[in-house]
Amino acid sequence: MDKDLDALADLARAFFEKECAPHEPRWCAQQLVDREIWRRAGELGLLCMSLPEEYGGGGGTFAHDAVVSIEQVRAMAPSFGGMLHSGIVAHYLNAYGTEEQKQRWLPPMATGDIITAIAMTEPGTGSDLQSITTSAVRDGDDYVINGAKTFISNGMLADLVVVAAKTDPTARGAEGVSLIAVESTRDGFRRGRNLAKIGQHGQDTCELFFDDVRVPAFNLIGDHEGQGFLQLMLQLPQERLFLAIAAAAAIEKTVDLTLAYTRERKAFGKPLLGFQNTQFVLAECDTVKTIAWTFLDDCIVRHLDAALDIPTAAKAKWWLTEQQCQVVDRCVQLFGGYGYMEEYPIARLYADARVQKVYGGTNEIMKTIIAKSL
Repeated sequence: MDKDLDALADLARAFFEKECAPHEPRWCAQQLVDREIWRRAGELGLLCMSLPEEYGGGGGTFAHDAVVSIEQVRAMAPSFGGMLHSGIVAHYLNAYGTEEQKQRWLPPMATGDIITAIAMTEPGTGSDLQSITTSAVRDGDDYVINGAKTFISNGMLADLVVVAAKTDPTARGAEGVSLIAVESTRDGFRRGRNLAKIGQHGQDTCELFFDDVRVPAFNLIGDHEGQGFLQLMLQLPQERLFLAIAAAAAIEKTVDLTLAYTRERKAFGKPLLGFQNTQFVLAECDTVKTIAWTFLDDCIVRHLDAALDIPTAAKAKWWLTEQQCQVVDRCVQLFGGYGYMEEYPIARLYADARVQKVYGGTNEIMKTIIAKSL
């Protein structure tokens, strides 16, 4: 952290606390955020902060995106999908897109006029990206896309979706996979259900269908077909680091909320924090919090130096999300029945935590990646 990042943290904190958190109940009820909040984030410069200024970005680094993500968790405003948009999708386009693609799509992404998503997972594949069946067949100057995707975050609002598809349907495994940008206004593009989840209710997550969707060859991300799987593998570590950031911030928030509650809540004539069991549980959770931040900070520094390797990112993702789930489960117990009431923030942290071990590649996949590096 430095003065610039401290000032950013203040700005992000004010935005999430004042302009997002009060709307969380309504967003959860309608299962998506208001489109206007994206434009407001753009006005404040909170979108695409790590993109070059020439494309409308903030000219910052991954550290800027990380600070925004941390403050979002601290404010208990999880519904806004800015991290996926700014920290993941924008970087696929910036890293692999042509100059014309960058000029067309990145500036409106930075202002919030275009909302983006990435569509990898299919109903029958889960984490097995090599087995996707969505096809993109070349037809003259176009690609014709057919298939279905599921669990797509930002899917209901997205104006532009980066789709993983087989441009060579006869190829095996990772071969023949390409990334293609698809505008939601294209004929044959359909949104399915906004999926009802056990947590993260305000973050829209839906099914997408592609029925003979025709897009120009211009929309291929990369200079030739078949680069998609490699592009995914190179960018997924950053996505996993974002999940680790959210986990560390959630652990911190969980411990802070529980400390405050156990100081005030009394049982048998004294505060809950006065009981040895409560002290031991919170001592252990606070230790995990310290270790989590220490490990995460090291990973972020490595990433800023372009030295974060894929196995270490996998370690950060699986370990921190595992600790997040364990810490929040133990802290819910200290709240007793109140910990199960939705009106209490700890209950929301509990419900939102579980998917962290699933998306971005399951924790079992993370361990497989690590094991291959041993």
